[in-house]
Amino acid sequence: MRISVFGLGYVGCVSAACLASMGHRVTGVDVNPDKVELINSGQATIVEERIGELIAKTTAEGLLRATTDAAEAVAASEVSLVCVGTPSAQNGSLSTTYLERVAEEIGRALRPGHVVVFRSTMLPGTCAELLVPILELSSGMRAGVDFGVAVNPEFLREGTSVRDFFAPPKTVIGESDAASGDVVAALYAGLPGEVFRVPIPVAEMTKYADNAFHAVKIGFANEIGAICQALGLDSHRVMDVFLADRKLNISPAYLRPGFAFGGSCLPKDLRGLVYAARKADVSIPLLSHVLPANEAHLQRAFELVTAPGRRRIGIFGLSFKPGTDDLRESPLVELAERLLGKGYDLRIHDANVSLSRLVGANRAYIAERLPHLGDLLADSVEEVLEHAEVCVVGCQDPAVLEALARAGDRPIVDLVRLPDAETQRGRRDYTGIGW
Repeated sequence: MRISVFGLGYVGCVSAACLASMGHRVTGVDVNPDKVELINSGQATIVEERIGELIAKTTAEGLLRATTDAAEAVAASEVSLVCVGTPSAQNGSLSTTYLERVAEEIGRALRPGHVVVFRSTMLPGTCAELLVPILELSSGMRAGVDFGVAVNPEFLREGTSVRDFFAPPKTVIGESDAASGDVVAALYAGLPGEVFRVPIPVAEMTKYADNAFHAVKIGFANEIGAICQALGLDSHRVMDVFLADRKLNISPAYLRPGFAFGGSCLPKDLRGLVYAARKADVSIPLLSHVLPANEAHLQRAFELVTAPGRRRIGIFGLSFKPGTDDLRESPLVELAERLLGKGYDLRIHDANVSLSRLVGANRAYIAERLPHLGDLLADSVEEVLEHAEVCVVGCQDPAVLEALARAGDRPIVDLVRLPDAETQRGRRDYTGIGW
């Protein structure tokens, strides 16, 4: 393909050189004439493994050149990749100045059939609400009809970005229409990794999810290291054991948005670890805020349940986890306790929970938190459904799913992501806690 790449900084330089090395004809565009001159003389604008040899080779072969003339670059290409910076202010707000400027320049030069692809990192909504209107106003054409728009976030690490380009963990394509998505997918034909073709805002958000998690992982490892050092342990030996667990630790486990965590282990052990750190005079702001974050999520659920303003609440599920009767530190118990405290009329059903079978610490816990549980427990899902003006879903038992199909227009607050959640989203009587 014939491609124009706007912005010859880190992402733009790597993208331009790698695409050119795959046989595409690439025109780099930058307002800085020094960067343009470097590319045209066969030199890289950045320091990066292999980038110099790629640029020297592709410019010599006539596959890569650079210019300061945006209109000329757009006219000479079928696809424009926008790789300009989106720096943040002190308060975290995103600067879209460069994006807006490039969108206007591209828009003035657009021809029917051209596809504009944004590689820059930007918050969800930026493309549809800011950049597409600029493109349409500047071009006098309609996105998704006369020209295509896509968001294609990059996952390049400085120092290994060329390797990452050719061996990506995934390729994400947010598309305004299928034809635009096809064009972007063709750019990377033959590269490994799963390809995700998703709505544009989903593509915008993926980069933030990735980088936030990377930051959390680094912060987590460093805080564990600080605690280990204070306790006289070798943190790398501890983390060797941690990393060997590919079932729960380094895996998809626990990474699906849902309700708050609970049970007899996670809250207790987090509190114990935070206490040990404080006793050793070690500051661990990340780990010490995990329980408050969990508490905030529980409060979020409470607000969703009470938002409709109805007093009779039906709760399906009570144990902290499906397939168990363990009520200790169950977030559903905590939610029920808060609702009762505010005067709501509850009925609860959990097929695994029978007051007569509760023993030991489990029974003692519920006697303290919900002493009148016997008055709240219903023998069947039908009894809960008949009582409820608002249905709170905390489990996915087949009987519960069948009953919810007959809930009519009663508000449903979904804490577990029901099987039909994707089709339910958008309905006025359905609310998912994180979707």
